[in-house]
Amino acid sequence: MPQNSGSATNTPSSSPAAPPPCTMVIFGAGGDLTKRLLIPSLYNLSVNRSLPSDFRILAIDQRDFDTQGWVASLVSAIEDFSKDPDAEFSVDHLDETAWGRLLRNARYQTGDFTTDALFSELKDALGNGNVIFYLAVAARFFAPVVEGLGKAGLLRQGEGFFRRVVIEKPFGHDVESARVLNAAILKQGDESQFYRIDHFLGKETVQSIMAVRFANGMFEPSWRREYIDHVQITASETVGVENRGRFYEGTGALRDMVPNHLFTLLCMIAMEPPNSLDAEAVRQEKTKLLEAVRTLGPKDYVRGQYEAGRIAARDIAAYRTEPDVAPDSRTETYIAMKLMIDNWRWGGVPFYVRTGKRLAARQTEIAIVFKAAPYTIFRELGADRPAPNVVRLLIDPVHGIRTEFEAKRPGPEVTLAPVHSTFLYRDFFGEAPNVGYETLLYDCMIGDPMLFQRADAIEAAWRIVQPVFDRAGDEPVPYRAGTQGPDAADELLERDGRAWVSVGGVQP
Repeated sequence: MPQNSGSATNTPSSSPAAPPPCTMVIFGAGGDLTKRLLIPSLYNLSVNRSLPSDFRILAIDQRDFDTQGWVASLVSAIEDFSKDPDAEFSVDHLDETAWGRLLRNARYQTGDFTTDALFSELKDALGNGNVIFYLAVAARFFAPVVEGLGKAGLLRQGEGFFRRVVIEKPFGHDVESARVLNAAILKQGDESQFYRIDHFLGKETVQSIMAVRFANGMFEPSWRREYIDHVQITASETVGVENRGRFYEGTGALRDMVPNHLFTLLCMIAMEPPNSLDAEAVRQEKTKLLEAVRTLGPKDYVRGQYEAGRIAARDIAAYRTEPDVAPDSRTETYIAMKLMIDNWRWGGVPFYVRTGKRLAARQTEIAIVFKAAPYTIFRELGADRPAPNVVRLLIDPVHGIRTEFEAKRPGPEVTLAPVHSTFLYRDFFGEAPNVGYETLLYDCMIGDPMLFQRADAIEAAWRIVQPVFDRAGDEPVPYRAGTQGPDAADELLERDGRAWVSVGGVQP
């Protein structure tokens, strides 16, 4: 286990300055996202005293609740989460003071956000204060809700107060729908008012990628085509569709994970150094990176779908037998792809991306595979060819960095053996409750959009994968639940003389 040589390393950072007073209007306040992610994240901010001193919640949904009933439903949901060790939010007990601080100024209102009447009521209730409108609703309501806000004048900002809108994923379902949605919302307000959120960017290890790359002289000079052979980005899940068959049938692994989550990781690992940490400087480099990625050709990707198998000694049913899934479904539950970036830093370096459900291990990581060292002196001594060095950035469920390299095996002969060194965030900094939205919500309150997606970046991401949708009628190749995925995904790398790195080696 790494040892800490300085007393300051394990000292938690002080709470950030409180944001200005504001009201958060939550559309879809009775839904799963609000209970599972949004309210727990706000609670964690309250525990850390990072909420505004005057923070109000106006919860809106079509369900017939009063405020007391809505709060009771939140408590019930959190009690359920506490029994699930795999839940994003899990606590032994609620800090009653922090919970009270969060909800003391909360109010629930039953309302239909497809009608003009609701927005007129909101205008009277909100006055000229700071407001964040959070759209925890189905994607089909994004444009209508923003249009309702705009028509009612609720997005007009004045001297000393702001109006901001947080929009969840999926932002569109292909390149054309993303363009249409961007055009619709930008009719109602300025780009600076819209915060397209992706909770992947709220994870500490994702944010730390820039620090690893740009603050360390041992990494920054070698982060380029002259030294790196290829990069692998993996997000493997052991879970299936979990009673979301109806949703997943129209989505699939590609839409659900790649243009948002995995391209977020791609940007952080491959973008050029920004001139500063100014939000627009960072977002500009992310957009430039996505614009440099080639669109996918027919031989650049593999779509797969899981069949029956076993995971952790448990029988797993095939995807096509899941509730609300068509028996002849062609929806992919796995996608692997080879991406090429046409710029000076990465020309000729392939980026292999894969994600899927019902795989052998739960692991999200980025593997940076360096070019092998020259073999000459070891060949003369009869030693094995050195394996390439690999730096693995561990995202989930373990947060850290694992470095894999070659060392001499003890003994009179020169033989090489693979070894590794692992840094885990919890060993140096301890662990703090984090759902993934805390930093993002705080940044929205203070008006820092650096970790949010800009309109042009969204469209550039969809452009890369659009050819896959155009050929979506193709039959996905099968893979057995509990494996690493279909054989065709292995062949995608074997054609280039490479292989996937194994995942799941570092446990929580």
